[in-house]
Amino acid sequence: MTEAVKRVYRFGKDAQGSNVTEGSAAMKAVLGGKGANLAEMANIGLPVPPGFTITCQTCMEYANAGNVWPEGALDEIASYRADLEQRMGKRIGDADDPLLVSVRSGAPLSMPGMMDTVLNLGLNDRSIQGLIAQTGNPRFAWDSYRRFIQMFSNVVIGLDGDLFENAIIAMKQLRGAASDTDLTAEDLAELVGEFKRIFSENASPERYPALVADGQVTFPQDPELQLRLAVEAVFGSWNNPRATLYRQKNKIADDLGTAVNVQCMVFGNKGNTSATGVAFTRNPADGTKEFYGDYLVNAQGEDVVAGIRNTSPISELKHIEGLQEAGTELEEVFVLLENHFRDMMDIEFTIEQGRLWMLQTRAGKRTAASALKVAIDMQREGLITKEEAVCRVEPDQLDQLLHPQFDRSATYDVIARGLNASPGAAVGKVVFSAADAVAAAERGEKTVLVRWETTPDDLAGMIAAEGILTSHGGKTSHAAVIARGMGAPCVCGAEALKIDAEAKQARIAGTDIVLREGDVISLDGTTGIVVLGAVDLVEPEITGDLDTILEWADEFRTLGVRANADNPEDAELSRSFGAEGIGLDRTEHMFLGERKQIIQSFILNDDPESRQSAVDALYEAQTGDFYGMFKAMDGLPVIVRLLDPPLHEFLESPRALEVDITRREAAGADARSLAADRELLAKIDSFVEANPMLGLRGCRLGIVYPILPVMQVRAIATAAARLRKEGLNPHPEIMIPLVSTVAELEKLRGVAEATIAEVCEAEGVELSIPIGTMIELPRAAVTADQIAAKADFFSFGTNDLTQTTFGFSRDDVEGEFIPQYLAEKLLPYNPFATIDPGVAKLVRMGVELGREGNPDLVVGVCGEHGGDPDSIRTFHGIGLDYVSCSPYRVPVARLAAAQAALREPRA
Repeated sequence: MTEAVKRVYRFGKDAQGSNVTEGSAAMKAVLGGKGANLAEMANIGLPVPPGFTITCQTCMEYANAGNVWPEGALDEIASYRADLEQRMGKRIGDADDPLLVSVRSGAPLSMPGMMDTVLNLGLNDRSIQGLIAQTGNPRFAWDSYRRFIQMFSNVVIGLDGDLFENAIIAMKQLRGAASDTDLTAEDLAELVGEFKRIFSENASPERYPALVADGQVTFPQDPELQLRLAVEAVFGSWNNPRATLYRQKNKIADDLGTAVNVQCMVFGNKGNTSATGVAFTRNPADGTKEFYGDYLVNAQGEDVVAGIRNTSPISELKHIEGLQEAGTELEEVFVLLENHFRDMMDIEFTIEQGRLWMLQTRAGKRTAASALKVAIDMQREGLITKEEAVCRVEPDQLDQLLHPQFDRSATYDVIARGLNASPGAAVGKVVFSAADAVAAAERGEKTVLVRWETTPDDLAGMIAAEGILTSHGGKTSHAAVIARGMGAPCVCGAEALKIDAEAKQARIAGTDIVLREGDVISLDGTTGIVVLGAVDLVEPEITGDLDTILEWADEFRTLGVRANADNPEDAELSRSFGAEGIGLDRTEHMFLGERKQIIQSFILNDDPESRQSAVDALYEAQTGDFYGMFKAMDGLPVIVRLLDPPLHEFLESPRALEVDITRREAAGADARSLAADRELLAKIDSFVEANPMLGLRGCRLGIVYPILPVMQVRAIATAAARLRKEGLNPHPEIMIPLVSTVAELEKLRGVAEATIAEVCEAEGVELSIPIGTMIELPRAAVTADQIAAKADFFSFGTNDLTQTTFGFSRDDVEGEFIPQYLAEKLLPYNPFATIDPGVAKLVRMGVELGREGNPDLVVGVCGEHGGDPDSIRTFHGIGLDYVSCSPYRVPVARLAAAQAALREPRA
């Protein structure tokens, strides 16, 4: 067999204690993150239970062939299974001394909780007796068997987990047991029989014919069949709904696949000298340098992350009788792993009868606050460079730090406390299911998802909710890990919360407070508190670690960062976030509110005097607007886009008016009044564009209604002149929108220059105001050399360029066909969120041609793409001078631009 088609790699030691590992940390694309890091831990001498890894590529071959195994793959797996049995001196399913294995997923990029795991594989009605004989612990053996049946039934066969949980609850009630650990070996043996009955009654014989014997579905006793079905289930979990949704949200490619790790079981449920846990080498919530995590005595790993038992802090482990030596060794492993990987590591471990085993390590998921502190601390400790520190923080994570927090001056009563699992504050209506959270979000309502504990199936609701509150689970539970990754506020383990999800209410123990669906609560994921009612929230500031990392980022980035802002308040906010100017001031946003009546008067009146009166009023308002904007950004450029949208967007809905006319006509309204309204309706209809992306908008408005650009340019120049007289240094720039021909730009540039000259003469000042255009039509991009000859700058309007390139609108993203395109992978992602390669080619063409036509041309991009890290990387490669984005994305863009420069330096 050649290396090119190798599908299985082993890790761990052989029977003589020699390391026979075939992989390393560098092989994540092949072995997945878990498999690669298991191999790396084995290579550096840590105690790793032996096993083997089936590659990610095998997963994709299997999936792409319609769930048919590639030729020779099963034979290779059987060979590695035999090798593992030889190394361990045991056989899977052996009646006298069985080898038990776990079957775990492991994608190249971390996807915590999204895919499936099967533990204790290899147990059957014969091997259970061998396990009892070898361990002398019947309770442990029967507990392991019932866990295996329960997990296999749910993960592999797809049976509802509640079927088994209900059986456990019934058994505990029958025996008067307070918890699972109070059940005896005899109780668990009886549960095994009940679980097998549940399996037989609910598993589909049509779907699993291999499990049918004597006309009845039976739990599989053949360990080879158990293993094959488990591996197939883990492969299949790559495309389960929650994993697919997670990849969409985190921009992970669908063609990576997951590896499968088959590993010898070690047991944390062998009594009080056994334990299992999840830990971090530093605090993933705030970055404090401390050993952080949870563990459970006499439990298996899934118990910790499932949140079904309340855990103990990892700091206590080395003080527990029977676990002290393993706890001390674990702390030494923390240090070794952090120094080896030079990062904060997430660790899964098991202690079996006092002996420590390492089951997994990976770079730990962390909050933005933790990411900043860890990166800065590690740079100062000499573990990483400043460049590495800048690249260690995910730009999108910074949104977490720009989320609201409780107003420190607010007064409120805390009704419950839990663990501060993920920072930030949220206010919303209580919902008790993921489906209700999604439905509320679709209605525009803000919610807090309240659950006993979340599961991977709750992911859609977790995304939709403002915050997450659970009554169980620790800081490494599913809710905590996923919330931290999303940047959502989360409070876990609020034990006072007694939830009745079916009744859609929760009682606060020790009080008479009952939370019902729709009640408003506030939660603070930074402190772990829950408040009844709405607490005022405040916006954070850029200080401390965030300020430090952004200052470092500014040292490396070559791409400028500006902001999109339409009023002085947003301009000031942008400047406080580090914006180097305003890349887009959309003047149409200044015509809303009370001023809407003025622009409507201009549009609907044909009388020259009435129109002039409306223009004069708009001039006064606009002059004040621009004065405030330029003053807020004193010394920095402010690009003002002249009026762009079609005029019907300033008018009332013609259909609403039509309905009103019809209703009044039926009621016998005055004929003269009705006639006037019909005339108004006809006029409004004449302005409506069938496709608002096309028709009379952009520069065409200025050509058809020349009074409008004259008014706007005069207001811009007058505001700048007044500030210049006051000793300030305004830098306005004028952008002419939606140009498709150089003649359009040349005509309107002439109008603007003449108007500026008139203002300069009237005000007695000299003004140098650059005039450029927005490139948002394909024709403009392909004739950019001609257009650039008449432009001082280009700003690529990639939102509209995407629409005109694809031939669909942004509204279609929320409509019918684009969601279907995304679901069927006809589009890899939303092209309005991340720049499409085809649109990027037009931008590159426009830049290259534009600089041929004008070597001094300044080029930038504005719109949502300007704040998207993936798009920023593309724009850096194209060679733009700056990006412009919403104020709250400015810090994100600063960091993303630095990372682009560090990873792909410009020539």
